[in-house]
Amino acid sequence: MLAKKGFPMNSLERIGAAIHLQIPDRVPVDLHNFQTAAFATGLPMSEVFRNGALLAEAMLQAWREFGHDMILLENGTACNAQACGMEVIYQKDSAPVAEKPLISSLVEVVGLEVRDPYKAFPMCEILKATRILSKELGDRVWICARADQGPMDLAAQLRGMDALMMDIATGEEEEAIHALLDYARRVATRYALALIECGGHSTSIGEPIGGPDLMSPRHYRQYAWPQEKRMVDELKQHGVILHNHICGKTDRIVEEFVATGAQVLEIDHKTDPHKIKDAARNRTCLLGAIDTGLMAFGKPDEIDAACKNLIEIWKPDSGFILGPGCALAPQVPAANIHALIEAAERYGRY
Repeated sequence: MLAKKGFPMNSLERIGAAIHLQIPDRVPVDLHNFQTAAFATGLPMSEVFRNGALLAEAMLQAWREFGHDMILLENGTACNAQACGMEVIYQKDSAPVAEKPLISSLVEVVGLEVRDPYKAFPMCEILKATRILSKELGDRVWICARADQGPMDLAAQLRGMDALMMDIATGEEEEAIHALLDYARRVATRYALALIECGGHSTSIGEPIGGPDLMSPRHYRQYAWPQEKRMVDELKQHGVILHNHICGKTDRIVEEFVATGAQVLEIDHKTDPHKIKDAARNRTCLLGAIDTGLMAFGKPDEIDAACKNLIEIWKPDSGFILGPGCALAPQVPAANIHALIEAAERYGRY
């Protein structure tokens, strides 16, 4: 994975080096830009996110313009929920959202089925998009085909966030909560394996509900962490690289976050960059953490300055992929995205 003098790495090699804590030729770049790419097609986003071929073409068009090293592929936060049987609203100008909970009581978990991702919609369409991207770019660009929501987030959608938080707060049905989380983990794991089978180089889960912005560190350790750790371990047995994403300020759980064993941690801009770097050094790769609000509303020189500052903190010892701290909004100016890409080239040489 190490670059030789005069022979720069391609994107696949560059990302692979960073994830394996080796030294790439420069800091690689990810764009969490599925909404931005879908919006740029001019089609209703509801149409793009239902159709794997359209989604793949949107991501390809974005890559042709920006040339980023990692394509993070998804259609939003409701894919797993819909595959499980939830009703989902597809919006014209934003990502789809899950509507009402699937279960009204924890006892209903026993009747839930882990669907076949190759048959369940919309998983089957994201698998199609993964195959297309793998065929087109898989030998030179890193494809992170996202397994949508992790155990805690999917459980919250299925049960309803308010109801699940109340279940956790009362602590009266701990075993049933773990059963729901276990089901959600099995859904995400099965989907993750299918995405890798279709050509993804890594996969990812979102777990923002497990973060300190919404859940106490004690409850994170009690409920979310064991399932995240188990998912990481199971996927590692299959040689699969998993990213773990927790939105918001994760300062109070950085040690646990790293200890999940996920090979990549996707970090929000709210987290103290020094604290997470100290915890992650020589243990895992950090991805992020440029403010998505800045990306949407800032100016290119402001983005350049933010990237320069983060690169100075996270570049030492490698294990760093520059990118937004969460999903980019649909209408992020192209000039701002170019500023992020160019900052990696300008400041990120090893």
